[in-house]
Amino acid sequence: MPAKAKLPAVPETVLKRRKRQAEARALRAKQALRTKVEKKKKRTEAFKRAEKYCKEYRAEELNQLRLKREAKKEGDFYVPSEPKLAFVMRIRGINQVAPKVRKVLQLFRLRQINNGVFIKMNKATINMLRICEPYVTWGTPNLKSIRELVYKRGFVKVQGNRTPISSNEIIEKALGKYNIICVEDLVREIFTVGPNFKYASNFLWPFKLNTPSGGWRKKTNHFVEGGDFGNREDKINELLRKMV
Repeated sequence: MPAKAKLPAVPETVLKRRKRQAEARALRAKQALRTKVEKKKKRTEAFKRAEKYCKEYRAEELNQLRLKREAKKEGDFYVPSEPKLAFVMRIRGINQVAPKVRKVLQLFRLRQINNGVFIKMNKATINMLRICEPYVTWGTPNLKSIRELVYKRGFVKVQGNRTPISSNEIIEKALGKYNIICVEDLVREIFTVGPNFKYASNFLWPFKLNTPSGGWRKKTNHFVEGGDFGNREDKINELLRKMV
């Protein structure tokens, strides 16, 4: 009976490499599972927040309606509080722009025609709007307009680059420390002009919009005179529908 053939011994270096590869595979699998669990947890959290905000918006809407009805019943008028938020949009080019006006437009980050930004209304910004009034139009956007702008035309600033909002992770990475972890958080912070409005607004790249369908009326006239520039109040929403 022939002697059993002896199997060649596997070199120790090969055994060590195999062991390292097996450990690395196990570690990757563990990390992938942890990432999957974390992502699911974040999705659930984002969904819960969106649901909560919807209830808040609805409750506020009903409250405004109730106050209007009560005032009407007593033969009075309900005057809502002054708007804290404005959407400002540049409508004219750079020809013959005074240095002061140019500086204000730069501070508002409105460097091109049809660029728009959200700003907080206070004494300083109102004065700035007065300076550059013939070059911009602004008004109070509603929740639907803010949502449409962010979801359809929203780009953010990541390391100085214009980046599309492709996932909630981009927002969480930049604004997570302000408890803004998803798009709905960003929309709410803008809509309510929250404590971190400045960071949320600066994180959004200025919106690049289309020329309104049907064109402008007359850019050199004020809105109240049948033109385009100046304060439109809630009529800005109508214009945004044509431009998004």
